[in-house]
Amino acid sequence: MTVAAAALGTLLATLSACATPDPTHGAQGARGRNAPTAATPDPTRIPGVGDRLYRRIPAGSRQVLAVYGEHRDSAVSRVVLYTRQGAQWRTAGSWPAHNGRGGWTTHHHEGDQRSPVGVFTLTDAGGVLADPGTRLPYDQDEGAYAPPAEWDEAHQHDFDYVIAIDYNRVRGTPPRDATRPWGTDKGGGIWLHMDHRSGTSACVSVSRKAMEVLLRTLDPAGHPVVVMGDRATLAA
Repeated sequence: MTVAAAALGTLLATLSACATPDPTHGAQGARGRNAPTAATPDPTRIPGVGDRLYRRIPAGSRQVLAVYGEHRDSAVSRVVLYTRQGAQWRTAGSWPAHNGRGGWTTHHHEGDQRSPVGVFTLTDAGGVLADPGTRLPYDQDEGAYAPPAEWDEAHQHDFDYVIAIDYNRVRGTPPRDATRPWGTDKGGGIWLHMDHRSGTSACVSVSRKAMEVLLRTLDPAGHPVVVMGDRATLAA
């Protein structure tokens, strides 16, 4: 009962936490006038991630989930999964997403409605539904992850699948574990979970299809991490 109550508290905090011109025509004309061409992206780097955060990605990581927020105060973002092959990063999936309804922050605290900027490991998963075939440790517990019945219909499937973002939590424990190593004021219970078409308390939400792909793709052997934040802060 104590574990269930803690999990419910975490859940409560978590939620209350077309037509274009032919581009080659203009490009040929520009080259004809000796105009500069756009720089080719470096395949050995995660696009849009500057040195400050890129250096925090573990050298052994072969899977990076990048969450690109539109801007600091926006709840709209895009999630892109990159996998490393040799020295090069390749896109393995891209999906629309939502983040904290207040946007992003580099100093997250409980109740600020903003998602924390940073690089965090992804080690544990769970949810209401059965394991869809993930290599991550998976904790199925309908009682622990099902939202309260009084929550509106739009949120009733938020936690069908979840992947814990290792911010202020104990790695290697189920996502529902409410332990907060940095203290409760720093927030916690920040997950990747199912989208309800609007901002979250601090989590990142994507479609069910995206969650299924991520759960089946992320592999502890690849040392998966998430790098997340608004685009300007990510690129700094």
